[in-house]
Amino acid sequence: MAQYRKKPMVIEATQWFRNGDHPEVRRMEVGSDRLCEQCGKPMHEHGWIGTLEGVCVVCPGDWIITGVKGETYPCKPDIFAATYEVA
Repeated sequence: MAQYRKKPMVIEATQWFRNGDHPEVRRMEVGSDRLCEQCGKPMHEHGWIGTLEGVCVVCPGDWIITGVKGETYPCKPDIFAATYEVA
């Protein structure tokens, strides 16, 4: 199988912790204390964002990335740290 490396590019990213941290993340309208399957925090502490693939849940601490074509999407902190560095 062939191997490939990502082309170097600069992206914009903001780490999201609560509503208001990023203009594209909307408040999660959840009336219960149901816990998130990904991070274990109550769902009312989360947000959501529209992506090219549909609506994605944003957990506190996720990075919101603006891609090369202006698209936005969330990225988990461990994946972000393994993929990106400060430009």
